[in-house]
Amino acid sequence: MIDYRVRANKVTVTLFVVYFIILCWILLLKLGVRFTYMESRSINFIPFEDAFLPDVNLDLGEIILNVLVFIPLGIYVAILFKLWTLSKKLIFFFMLSLMFETLQFILKIGAFDITDLITNTFGGVIGLVVFKIIEKAFNNRVKAQRFINVFATLGSVLLILLLLLLKLNLLPIKYQ
Repeated sequence: MIDYRVRANKVTVTLFVVYFIILCWILLLKLGVRFTYMESRSINFIPFEDAFLPDVNLDLGEIILNVLVFIPLGIYVAILFKLWTLSKKLIFFFMLSLMFETLQFILKIGAFDITDLITNTFGGVIGLVVFKIIEKAFNNRVKAQRFINVFATLGSVLLILLLLLLKLNLLPIKYQ
């Protein structure tokens, strides 16, 4: 059984590194696309500010994507840092999100937005819950981890393929 755990942990760590590289490419390098808003810096300390402003629509799609992109982080943290307390995991999600938001501001590649800190952290929490549900379904931590590894491997390959096809403009969807 120890051999399965060691092998599963190596695969999980590798998948986590791949996920983190993709996360950095998406959040910091903006998929290699230069957006017009990147020339100015802005800071928003009012959570979900757009919901309270007249004539401004709340960008629900961006909020959902911010949550979704951090769910895998929560799953990986649940697997790799199982001895951490919940508060330590929450602080990790928040601090990592804070790092990304700060770097986006400093590098002029995005705004510093408190809403993103909240939604990213929430995505991490959802990931923790998702892993707990999967672990209970399998009634075995190692089997749950192996299931996640298979699912994450397929997901990573598909995501890398999608990003590559987008970058090479080989899809009918253009992001540039």
